[in-house]
Amino acid sequence: MNHQEPSAAAAAPVLVERHGRVGLLTLNRPQALNALDLQAVRCLTQALRDWAADPEVIGVVLRGATREGRPVALCAGGDIKFFHRAGLAGDPDLDAFFTEEYTLNHLIHRYPKPYVALMDGVVMGGGMGISQGAALRVLTERSVLAMPETNIGLFPDVGGGWFLARCPGRLGEYLALSGHGLHAPDAIACGLGDRLVDSAELGGLCEQLLRAREPDELRDIVDRAARTPSPSPLLEQRESIDRHFAQPDLPAVLASLEADPAAFAQAALEQLRQRSPLMMAVSLELVRRARNMALAEELRMERDLMYHCFHPTGGGHGDAIEGIRALAIDKDRRPRWNPPTVGQVDPRTVQDFFRSPWTPETHPLAGLRD
Repeated sequence: MNHQEPSAAAAAPVLVERHGRVGLLTLNRPQALNALDLQAVRCLTQALRDWAADPEVIGVVLRGATREGRPVALCAGGDIKFFHRAGLAGDPDLDAFFTEEYTLNHLIHRYPKPYVALMDGVVMGGGMGISQGAALRVLTERSVLAMPETNIGLFPDVGGGWFLARCPGRLGEYLALSGHGLHAPDAIACGLGDRLVDSAELGGLCEQLLRAREPDELRDIVDRAARTPSPSPLLEQRESIDRHFAQPDLPAVLASLEADPAAFAQAALEQLRQRSPLMMAVSLELVRRARNMALAEELRMERDLMYHCFHPTGGGHGDAIEGIRALAIDKDRRPRWNPPTVGQVDPRTVQDFFRSPWTPETHPLAGLRD
């Protein structure tokens, strides 16, 4: 086992350890629900590249550190306060963060060795990005998965368009627009998780994984610990979700929900009324385009979108700065969306988000290949 010095380990955003033939990555910002910053992204990327090239390493386990008095989380997403501060200041580290984060997401999806994500507690946004590409996505009864970006004036990135587009039926559109949180039975039914284990068994499970000597042992260990999830409540709403979220555009989705008196439809409608109208429209377009894209192509599209979210002079008209202000800075939860209603969203503005500011050769993710 490799150990870091205590002072260095305490400050490190990611603890990188090798246990026998298995690499262990521990997200180490529990006070911030293990939110990702640029340093964390770089730590994860370097460790994964090193272990991919090391023939002695047969697999990798990802987990999140915990802190007494704080909710359990693998990772609650990116550091949105940094996004707000850097976006206002024009800090180039913001562009570097998204480019390097999406490169990391691609690396995980295409990783040549088994990568096991222990998705205990909160797994949202960037946390989904570093776990959805795992060979084994392990959930517990405490897991809550979501892509809630439309609530802060963004869109489901980190490959979210790609993996949400691959959920059954129109669940991807529903999850992208609403940011609805999924517990384990729903997440597994949506294809966003693989196995359910009891949280009380997670420590022992991790210890067993770290003693594995061959790649196939990792799956066998998880399979022995897994239990059958209860039926998915969300799947009971599949007919309704498919009908409403297959509508041709965002105004038609809302009109369909408004015409349905069922409790689920009205609850979904209320969720959507709180979100950024513009970024819901962008997110709907994202998921639908992503259905016919390879991952690398989809991540390049997301990078284009994110450029426009934080570079208004480049043609963007995003709600990100305002959404983060309302949720995490002033915390008044009263965002002033622009435009304020779905009916005022100009389809041409939505399409502007999908125009790349780069040529194919100069795109910051030009090197990604599937």
